[in-house]
Amino acid sequence: MLHLTKGRYRVRVAADPDDVARAQRLRHLCFRGDEGGRDVDAFDPVCAHVLVETRTTGSLVACFRLLPLAGGREIGRSYAAQFYELSALEAFDGPMLELGRFCIHPEVHDPDVLRVAWGAITEYVDRAGVELLFGCASFAGTDWAVHGDALAMLKARHLGPARWLPRIKAPDVVRFAQRLRRRPDAKKAMLAMPPLLRTYLMMGGWVSDHAVVDRDMGTLHVFTGVEIGRIPPARKRLLRAVAA
Repeated sequence: MLHLTKGRYRVRVAADPDDVARAQRLRHLCFRGDEGGRDVDAFDPVCAHVLVETRTTGSLVACFRLLPLAGGREIGRSYAAQFYELSALEAFDGPMLELGRFCIHPEVHDPDVLRVAWGAITEYVDRAGVELLFGCASFAGTDWAVHGDALAMLKARHLGPARWLPRIKAPDVVRFAQRLRRRPDAKKAMLAMPPLLRTYLMMGGWVSDHAVVDRDMGTLHVFTGVEIGRIPPARKRLLRAVAA
């Protein structure tokens, strides 16, 4: 289904329950901040779990999961649909892919990890003919004011098109597109933007006009979509070069 070896790293789909458990332990470390537990939810059995490992030792440095959908009529099966009212996207006529639970080991700071992960995702998207890649991109913490510049930048430049825009469903949200009146400091905003979200935006991705406050995970997240046909050609070439 998905396999890529590049430089120091290899990317592969979990082969058995032990692989899935490794990913769940890394997720727990990244999302909960301690070792020993497992981050498990009801979507794990229906997703493909992807591992990014070092080639020499097999150490797990990153992981994520993928949920392919035949089209917008299946959007209600997604993880994101728990938090966002996505009926507008039911009209999207094309294969979709939800990218979720993306995390990198907190002791790993090599940018090649993110690069090779996106190379593998690109390979999958091209092979499966995916037309919309989407997910929930998270900010650490639940105080939205801490992320004021980043959210102001999202409002100013990256809100989704009206025809696809998610509506409010979660009980605790921040309507940043309505509340923020400030002009963003572009440098501060991009430095504060989570790496996964920054990559989405570089591909021409768009976000919801509100953030969901997830107190269980201790995060704020925005719905993020990337229409594959709208990715800038230069960015596509870079991604495919990694996937080659």
